[in-house]
Parts: sequence; structure tokens; C-alpha cells
Amino acid sequence: QVQLVESGGGLVQPGGSLRLSCVASGFTFDSYGIGWFRQAPGKEREGVSCMSRTDDNTYYLDAVKGRFTISRDNAKNTVYLQMNSLKPEDTAVYYCARSSCTYYSGSYYLNPDYWGQGTQVTVSS
Repeated sequence: QVQLVESGGGLVQPGGSLRLSCVASGFTFDSYGIGWFRQAPGKEREGVSCMSRTDDNTYYLDAVKGRFTISRDNAKNTVYLQMNSLKPEDTAVYYCARSSCTYYSGSYYLNPDYWGQGTQVTVSS
């Protein structure tokens, strides 16, 4: 069965960095796009970043552009989210998901179908 397991969350001070990892199993990893999403208390889940299966499409939420970097290691069935210059508003549960990452007519479209359990990221002094 499809499984996605995140790790790397934690408590960090503003301006700090974290690297989230997500190990996938149960499907052919390099045949699918992958995405990172987050949900803060009282807010809807939002797409933070995604990468298409061929790595030719990469999306970032405007609020994280220039600070977050998504990458994938197909040999390890793993996707990463490097988060730098973290801000208190980045506090959320972060989820990875198997997701299409399609660019069309000036917009990105994410369509997640399987989710990990989430990892908490808290940015606070």
C-alpha cells in the first residue's frame, strides 16, 4: 500500500532552518509528482511546494519563495523540503503527498491523492 512518512519537524527560532524529509513506498516513486502542504490552526490546508515527476515543473507558494527549496532523490524514494529564514507564520503541520504538479495557462495545479501523517513545525522564540 502507498505510504508516505514525514520527519524533520520541530521547534526552531525565527530565522532558523529545518529540513523535512518524506520517504515514500508502495508505488513507483519516480513516476509521480510529489508535494508539500501545510495546515496551521484554524486555517485550511495549503499547497506549499510541488515537483513534477520529471522535475521540470516546480511550484512554490508566494509566501515561501526564496526561502524554501523542494528536492527529490529518486534512488531513496525521498522528497525533501529545505526551509530557511523561517518565520512564525510558517508554524503549521506539514504534510507530504503524492500529487500531480502541473503548470497550465499561468497557474500550477496540485492534485494530491495520498498523504503522510504530518510533522509539526513550530517557529517561535
